Amino acid sequence: MSTAVSPDLNRIWRGARVPLALLALIFIAGALLLLGRGEQAYGALEPGSYEPGGAHALAKLLKDQGVDVRTVHTIAEADAEVGDDATLLVTAPDLAPAKRFDALRERAADVVLVTPGEPTLRDSLPLVHQAGRSDVGTLPPQCTVAAAVAAGEVTLGGIGYASPGARSCYPGEDGGGTLLQLADGGGTTTLLGSPAPLTNARLAEQGNAALGLRLLGAHPKLVWYLPATSDPALDDSRRSIFDLIPDGWYFGAAQAFVAVALLALWRARRLGPVVTEPLPIVVRAAETAEGRARLYRRAKAAGHAGETLREAARGRLRTALGLPRDADPAALVESVSTRTGRPAHEVGAVLYGPPVPDDPALVRLAGELDHVEREAGRT
Repeated sequence: MSTAVSPDLNRIWRGARVPLALLALIFIAGALLLLGRGEQAYGALEPGSYEPGGAHALAKLLKDQGVDVRTVHTIAEADAEVGDDATLLVTAPDLAPAKRFDALRERAADVVLVTPGEPTLRDSLPLVHQAGRSDVGTLPPQCTVAAAVAAGEVTLGGIGYASPGARSCYPGEDGGGTLLQLADGGGTTTLLGSPAPLTNARLAEQGNAALGLRLLGAHPKLVWYLPATSDPALDDSRRSIFDLIPDGWYFGAAQAFVAVALLALWRARRLGPVVTEPLPIVVRAAETAEGRARLYRRAKAAGHAGETLREAARGRLRTALGLPRDADPAALVESVSTRTGRPAHEVGAVLYGPPVPDDPALVRLAGELDHVEREAGRT
């Protein structure tokens, strides 16, 4: 006889409690670290972020120069802050709704756009087009834009831009300017092909700090607009469903996957394949039937037990009466009624009646089935 060697609940708990405790400890420690660090911002060009890709260092320099830095994440907040005394910095212009973005540009004194893509160029800057890409590196200005001339060589590259009548600086390998400045009403609109010179990691290199201060600190106020995916005013037609998922969810899902995989590998070493072993004793059929009956009683499955008794009795009666195994109920009831002399409706109630409701009814049914079988067996 074959049997599966599988652990019970107690063995599973004893085996899994150590990794579960370690996992809980890791989560608790992470939560305490996050709470201990207080409120901090994260993300690319986030003025409150100390990460390499953040821009806390530049924001601190601007504040030290007397610039009022206002960080906003929705188009409504940007609209409330922008005025003719403010520079507008947009870190992800492709996320901003085109019509409301154009209205912001008209009200701001100067505008700086970081890596605008085809959606922004098509909807808001139709005269500008992309002119290739280049690696980020140290580039000379090669233009007459005051901020670029004062900064000198900076760390730039990325997307190159070109437009008739615009001033192009820091040309890339394909000739497009990785800094392009357009005259826009009473102010200017500046396009940067890479965020590199504004980041914490690169601000101290070359003339990056000078370029950032001159582009963003020309007016008393700087509206630092980081479009957030949670802004209801964003144009969702430009974004896929994956853009709507916060980065933290991907990180959390990866951690959970690694933890589950390690736990599965650890448990797989403890459990072997299904094996067979001989039973140490022979279990009598009566004991097996009694054990099964106890299970039915514990589960209060009198109806199921009664149907089992009826099915066994019907099988024996078909054999005793010479009926085929697939004989329909009407044929069996008629044959039993003819053999025993009982009315057909009485035989049908015993063999095919409704489920018994409780244990006493089950005992009565067992007796009635036994009587019917005995009567049908008489010749």
